[in-house]
Amino acid sequence: MTETAWLWFYVACMAAGALLFTAWSRNPRHVPQYEYVIAIFIPVWSGLAYTAMAFDQGIVEVAGRTVHVARYLDWLVTTPLLLVALASTGMFFRPLDKSTIATLIGLDVIMIMSGLIADLTVRSGVKWFWYIVGCVCLALILTLLWGRIRREAYAHNDDIGRAYTRVTAYFTTLWFGYPLVWALGPSGLGLLDRTTDVALFVILPIFSKVGFSIYDLHELRQLAPRYPHFDQHDPQARQRGAPA
Repeated sequence: MTETAWLWFYVACMAAGALLFTAWSRNPRHVPQYEYVIAIFIPVWSGLAYTAMAFDQGIVEVAGRTVHVARYLDWLVTTPLLLVALASTGMFFRPLDKSTIATLIGLDVIMIMSGLIADLTVRSGVKWFWYIVGCVCLALILTLLWGRIRREAYAHNDDIGRAYTRVTAYFTTLWFGYPLVWALGPSGLGLLDRTTDVALFVILPIFSKVGFSIYDLHELRQLAPRYPHFDQHDPQARQRGAPA
């Protein structure tokens, strides 16, 4: 497949994902609507960003390399939303910890912008400095996800703790792929050609965006009906939480 074909394939997958989540939102199964809104918005924005790339927009040339700025604009919006969705799963039966979520978003923005700066940098040493900054932010994000949020999920409800652990394992596996592909591709060591790089940055986000939301919402749609008394739209019920 050509680069353009890969990009349009991605757009089609994002459109299908948005339609699926819209259909699910009409039968929410006790899962709050904001979970569906996040799941819908992620593929809509990501699909638009890749549409721009398919039209050869959002691209700059740096020292003979093509830098897909539109890809970083995609990540700058969608990856914080993915983190909010994942953190909300861990906090499903308790009040949302806004400071933890804000920390995740802040680290994520630094990670994405560090990657963009690295991609736009010509000098090798400086490039890898910014790459390392991004990797450190990723490590801190995963520390929060597997540490504080997971502990509190289990402390509050075993069912949500197990569901959160499964979804986070899926999430973590895919997110490790991003810095690896970046490092091996034209942005880093140049061991992958441009078409392979584009293909991998199509396959990875299909699974880490639409695939993640399918898995995450499936877990919540299986879990929430088991606690029909719990209303996430009722602040008092959310404060009480679900029984452990």
